[in-house]
Amino acid sequence: MLRQYELVDRVLAYDAEADEALLNRAYVFSVNAHGTQKRASGDPYFSHPIEVAGILTDLHLDDETIATAILHDTVEDTVATSEEIERMFGPNVARLVDGVTKLSKIEAQSENERAAENLRKFLLAMSDDIRVLLVKLADRLHNMRTLHFIAKPEKRRRIAKETMDIYAPLAERIGMYEFMKEMQTLAFQQLEPEAYQSITKRLEQLKEGGGDRIAKIGSGLKLLLARAGIDAEISGREKHPYSIWKKMQERHISFEQLSDIMAFRAIVPTVEDCYAALGIIHRRWPMVPGRFKDYISTPKRNGYRSLHTSIIHADNTRVEIQIRTAEMHEEAELGLAAHWAYKQDPLANKRVRPDTQVSWIRDLVEILDTAESPEELLEHTKMAMYQDRIFAFTPKGELHQLPKGATPIDFAYAVHTDLGDQTVGAKVNGRVVPLKTMLENGDQVQILRSKAQTPQPNWLNFAYTGKARAAIRRFLRAQEREEGLKLGRKLYDDIVARLPAQIAVDALDMALRRLKLPDEASLLEAIARRRLTDAEVMEALMPGSAGTDSAREVPPQSHAISIKGLTPGIAFDLAACCHPVPGDRIVGLRRPDAGIEVHVIDCPVLADAGDADWVDLAWGDKAEGAVARLQVEVKNEPGSLGIVATIIGQQNGNIVNMRLDNRDTGFHTNTFDLEVHDLTHLTRLIGALRAADAVSNVVRV
Repeated sequence: MLRQYELVDRVLAYDAEADEALLNRAYVFSVNAHGTQKRASGDPYFSHPIEVAGILTDLHLDDETIATAILHDTVEDTVATSEEIERMFGPNVARLVDGVTKLSKIEAQSENERAAENLRKFLLAMSDDIRVLLVKLADRLHNMRTLHFIAKPEKRRRIAKETMDIYAPLAERIGMYEFMKEMQTLAFQQLEPEAYQSITKRLEQLKEGGGDRIAKIGSGLKLLLARAGIDAEISGREKHPYSIWKKMQERHISFEQLSDIMAFRAIVPTVEDCYAALGIIHRRWPMVPGRFKDYISTPKRNGYRSLHTSIIHADNTRVEIQIRTAEMHEEAELGLAAHWAYKQDPLANKRVRPDTQVSWIRDLVEILDTAESPEELLEHTKMAMYQDRIFAFTPKGELHQLPKGATPIDFAYAVHTDLGDQTVGAKVNGRVVPLKTMLENGDQVQILRSKAQTPQPNWLNFAYTGKARAAIRRFLRAQEREEGLKLGRKLYDDIVARLPAQIAVDALDMALRRLKLPDEASLLEAIARRRLTDAEVMEALMPGSAGTDSAREVPPQSHAISIKGLTPGIAFDLAACCHPVPGDRIVGLRRPDAGIEVHVIDCPVLADAGDADWVDLAWGDKAEGAVARLQVEVKNEPGSLGIVATIIGQQNGNIVNMRLDNRDTGFHTNTFDLEVHDLTHLTRLIGALRAADAVSNVVRV
C-alpha cells in the first residue's frame, strides 16, 4: 500500500501545482473513517481506496480525481456524510464522490436487471463528469486484482461476468485499453479457469521452445526501420490469454492453428513516419490480406489513432504490428483519461482540460430517458457498445459513426432526434433510397424531412441503433396511449348509448369505485384494450342493466363507432384476410390486450371469431388510404404485365406487393396489393383493368 507521502509525491511529480493539503487531508480522513475495517484479503480496508488512487496517478489525473479516489468509499461504508465531504474538500470533490457512491449502491436483482441498473447509474454519472467513470473503473480494476480472496466461487463468477459484460467494454469504449485487457484477463481466469490455465501453459511452452522470438523479431524490425532513417521505439508482446481464447472460439480453431499470437508496436516521431514505416514493412514482408486498418485517417469513435497491419514473418509466423506516434500512443494507453491528465498552458500558466463529453455518451444517456424496462435498456446500450461501426457523412461533410447494419433512419437520429422524427426519405450518394437501406462506409447521406411527419411503427423493423429504436418506441408509446384513450371514449359512448336509460350525473364516479379504477383515463384505456367487457362496464354504470332485455334499441348505422383520426397499426389493425378499404361496410373484433381488428362485414374469418367481441365500425366522413388485394389474370404475352402496371399508375394506385400465383400456356394469375384511397377509387381501378385487352379477369380477394 502506498504511504501518504509516496502518494502525494506521485501526484506532484506530474502536477507541481497540485493541492498538496487537499491530498493529505483526504488520505488522513479515509484512514480514520475506515478505521479497523478489513477486506476479504485481511488487509486494512483503507488500503483499497489508496491503491485505487495509485492506479489513477499512473494516468496523471488531477488532484480532485485523486482525492475522490481516496474518499470514494467513505460515504457508503463509513459514518461519513456527503455534507462532511463537501465541507472539508469542496463541492467538486463532494459531487464526484457522490457520483461514485451512487454507482456502488446497486441492489441485488436478477442478473439482467442488475446489469441494466448498473449501466443506467453508470451512464448518468458519466454524463455529468467523466472522472466519475475513471474512478469507478480503477475501483473495479483493483477489486478484480484481489478477487481471488473472495471465498464464494459463485460471487467471484458474478463479479467477473459483470466486469466482462459492462466494465471492460466501457473501458474499451473510452479508449482505456490497458484497463480493458487486465480486466478481461482477470475475469477470464474466473469464468473459464481451465481454458485460462491451458492457454497460459501453452504460452509458457512456446517461450521455452522458441527462445526469445519476440526480442529477435523486435530487433529486426527496429534495424529495418533504422536503415531507412526512421528512429522507432519497438516493443513486442504475446497477446493476452482472453484475446487468444476469443479468437479460437470465433474461428473454431485450436491453439496450434492460431498463428498470430505476437503483436509489436512501433512508435515513430511523426505521422509521415507512420505511413513511411508501413511501406517499408510491407516491402520487406508480405501483408495478410484484410488485416490492414488505418485508424489515423479515420479514428475510432473514442479517438483512438494508429495503423494496424499483420505480416507473414519467418516460418510463416503471422505478426501483428501497430504503428503510431508518441502522442497517439499516450491517447491509446489512457483513452479519455489522457484529456484529464495534467497539462500546462505555456502562455497562461493554467491547467487545461479539454471537453471530454463525446457523442456516444450523450446518445446512451438519451436512451436512458426512453427505455421502458431494464431489458430494453440493456439491449440498446449493449448494441451501442459492442457493434463494429461504419462512417457516413452529411452533405456538409460532417462525419457520423454508426454500427454496421445502420440505415438512414439511424443516421437521422444520430444527427438529431427531431430530424429522425421528421424523416420522410433519404438520399444516399445523391440517389433516393428506401429508409431500410443498410449504409456502407463512406456513404453521403441526405435526410429528407417534413414537419408533418411522425415516427412510423414499421420503422422498428429496420431501425438498428439503440438511440433510434428508443426514440421511435417513446413516440409510439405516447401515441398508443393517446389513441387508446380516443378509442376508449368512442367505445364508452357506445356502451352508454345502449343502456336502458340515461345515466345519473355521478354514475361515472360510482362506476370507477365499483371497478376499483383511479380515474376516467384508466377506465377508457381498459375499455380500449378489452380488459373490461361491455357487460362489466354497463353493470358498473347502471347495476342490473347488463344481460337484460331492457337495453335501448339503437339503429346500427347511428351508433357505429368511427375510426376516423385513429392510426392503423396503433389503435386498430386492418385485417390481412379481407383487406378492408374506406367505403367497405366494416366490423371490428376485440380481444383482451389487443387493438381492434377491422374486417369487411362478409369476411369468412368472422364466422370463427371465438370469444372476441364484435364492434360495429364506420370509417368516418374522411376516407383514408388502405391496401386492397386484387387477383388479375393476364395474357401470357410480352408487355402484358407492363400494361397492367401502367393502368394502375394512371389510376393513381400504388403497387406495394406483387406475386405470381399460377402460370399456364395462355394466362398468368398474379396477386397485387395496391394502395388505394377508398372503395370508389378501387372500383374505378378494377374497371380500368377489366377494360384492357391484356387482362382476362380481375377479382378482389
